[in-house]
Amino acid sequence: QVLVAESGGGLVQPGGSLRLSCAAEKFTLDLVTIGWFRQAPGKGREELTCMTAGHEKTKYTDPAKGRFNFYVDYHTNRMYLQMNNLRPGDTAVYYCAASLTILHPCTGGPGDYDLWGQGTQVTVSS
Repeated sequence: QVLVAESGGGLVQPGGSLRLSCAAEKFTLDLVTIGWFRQAPGKGREELTCMTAGHEKTKYTDPAKGRFNFYVDYHTNRMYLQMNNLRPGDTAVYYCAASLTILHPCTGGPGDYDLWGQGTQVTVSS
């Protein structure tokens, strides 16, 4: 079952912006912990941002702070990652994720999530 699916990736020049979207099915985003991750070639999956259930808290890791914005449209049950001032180092496959079986305060890592999208490629290059 495909319960979450990312879109919006592509090729962008340094300094440009992209907005990633993640559509969720069969569950409500405001009831679970959700987040965005990325994985560059040959590297592990890196957390970018996490939002606790009910939007009580939103956490950004250092690569995302000041440049990326994580928000949810609860009417359409979609989550978004607005990425600004992109750099070549942002090149990676980006994933949306949700934790359906546990509720956590965004203090863990990828292992705390049990629902993942297929990923969308973001390439930042001139």
